[in-house]
Amino acid sequence: MRLVRLIANLGYGSRKDVTALFRQGRITDEAGEVLYADDKVEHAAIRIDGEPLDPPAGLTLMLHKPTGYTCSTKDRGQLIYELLPPRFRERSPLLSTVGRLDRDTSGLLLMTDDGALLHRIVSPKAGLHKIYEATLAQDLRGDEAVIFASGELMLESEQTPLAPAQMETLGPRHARLTLTEGRYHQVRRMFAAVGNHVNSLHRPSIGGLSLQDLPSGQWRQLGPEHLETLFGR
Repeated sequence: MRLVRLIANLGYGSRKDVTALFRQGRITDEAGEVLYADDKVEHAAIRIDGEPLDPPAGLTLMLHKPTGYTCSTKDRGQLIYELLPPRFRERSPLLSTVGRLDRDTSGLLLMTDDGALLHRIVSPKAGLHKIYEATLAQDLRGDEAVIFASGELMLESEQTPLAPAQMETLGPRHARLTLTEGRYHQVRRMFAAVGNHVNSLHRPSIGGLSLQDLPSGQWRQLGPEHLETLFGR
């Protein structure tokens, strides 16, 4: 029953559902030969209704998250999983977001079902730079970059100061921030701490990965070479 468990864990249905697919002859190899539940065959050779099997466990992808979508499996409204193949939401282990972008923030979002990789990415030891571009409600005062880089800025309800962050002024109400940590609503709270408000927020890159030509709402599977890029190798 190895194939039944494999296919069920990829979100194609319960083991009962997958067993029915075998009985209906809908699971074949790449040559179109019908497979049986006890067959031994490589993942890449399996087809369901003629289509290749979804990627195996260890899937990591990047998503260009639009505004209006929530990083959750249960919240009301539009969920990021609606931008992915429906089966991805049912995979086991779960395909989880690596950190979050709030509903009103767009940009690069990483997702993986590899728990060890997830913890490696979010670990402070990784020191991955996360770049955000913010459009503000008011003109910049001129001292924000110094305050953010000081390593002394305390956010409301926090007990430890923020790590130093870099800020580049792109316009009177437009700034680019480079962070090495990811506290709750951090960029919005940083500007609130200096008397401003973020109207829009976008994250174009994490570590060595950037959205580049990936359109809004689209996703791309990442391979080992992309992870090397992410960690700057």
